[in-house]
Amino acid sequence: MAVLKIQNLNVRYVMKERQVLACDDVNLEIEEQDSIGIVGESGSGKSTLAMSILGLLPKSTTQTDGEISFQGLNLVGLSEAEYAKIRWKELSAVFQKSMNSMSPVHKISRQISDIYRIHVPKATDSECREMALALLSKVNLPPRVYDLYPHQLSGGMIQRVSIALCLMFNPALIILDEATTALDVVTESQILREIVRLQETEKVTRMMITHNMAVVSSSCRKVAVMYAGRIMESGRTADILKRPKHPYTKGLMSSFPSFTGDRQSLRGIPGSLPDLSVSMPGCVFAPRCPHACEKCRSQRPELLETDPGWKVACFFPEEGGVS
Repeated sequence: MAVLKIQNLNVRYVMKERQVLACDDVNLEIEEQDSIGIVGESGSGKSTLAMSILGLLPKSTTQTDGEISFQGLNLVGLSEAEYAKIRWKELSAVFQKSMNSMSPVHKISRQISDIYRIHVPKATDSECREMALALLSKVNLPPRVYDLYPHQLSGGMIQRVSIALCLMFNPALIILDEATTALDVVTESQILREIVRLQETEKVTRMMITHNMAVVSSSCRKVAVMYAGRIMESGRTADILKRPKHPYTKGLMSSFPSFTGDRQSLRGIPGSLPDLSVSMPGCVFAPRCPHACEKCRSQRPELLETDPGWKVACFFPEEGGVS
C-alpha cells in the first residue's frame, strides 16, 4: 500500500516579474516501509518537493496544484491547523543543519518535552523524561545527553537527537532533507547505518533528499533522479546504479568516484541548469545532453516504464551503464 502518492504536482514560486516552476508534473509513489532517495543537482527541485509534502512552503509566494495523497489525505490546500495535527505525529522530517533548528538556550530535555506536549498536553515530567530517554537510546545516545545543551554536543550527536525527535510518535513517513550533508564522512557513514537500522527496527517509511549518489546507494532501496523540477528516472537503486538509462543519471554517476573496480577519471556534466522561469518546448536536459537530437529539443518525453518498476523520461533510454 502506498503511504505517499504524488500525482501531477506543480509548484511555482511567484515573484513580481516572473514565475519559477520548481516542481514540474512530478509523479511518485512510496510504499509502506520502503525507502526512496530523491537525488539531483542543487536547484533540481528536491527540497521544494520535500517542503510541499511537509506544508512548509510560503503560501504567499508559491502556487501548488496537483495531488499529494498521504494515507488517503490530500495535502495540497491543507490549512496550517490541519497540518499541525499530523506534523511530527504522522509526518516528520530531519533537516541538514539541525543545530540551527534547536534553541541554544534550552536543554535537550526541554526541547524534546515541548514537542511531546504539543500532542500529549497532559504528559507529566516523569512521562516526558521516560519517553525522551527511550528515544535517545534508540539512536545510541547516552542518558547524559538529556541534560545537555545543543552546543555541548557534536554535529553527529545533534543529528542523532533530530532523528530521535522525528521518531517520537512512530510517524508513517520520515523525510530526511540533506540530513547528513554537513557531517564529516566518518560521522555521515555512522548516521546512515543508524538510519537504515532504525528503518528495519521501527518499520518506518523513509524519503531521503540528497545530491550524493553514494548516500542513496548505501541507504535507499529505490531512487528517483530529479532535474529542473522533473523526474528523469526512477526505480530500484541496484538496477539504476548498475545500468542507468537516462543521460543525466549517467552524468551524475560519472561525477562521483567508485570505490570498486578500475580507476576512472571523474567527468562533470557540461553546462548548467536551465532558467526555470522560461518554458521549454522539449526535454529540459536537452541543452546539456550529449545525445540530444531535434526531437528532444522540440518534444517533451514522458516518464514511461521501460522495465517493471523502472521509469525513464527519455526518447532513447540508453543501455549498458556509464560509458
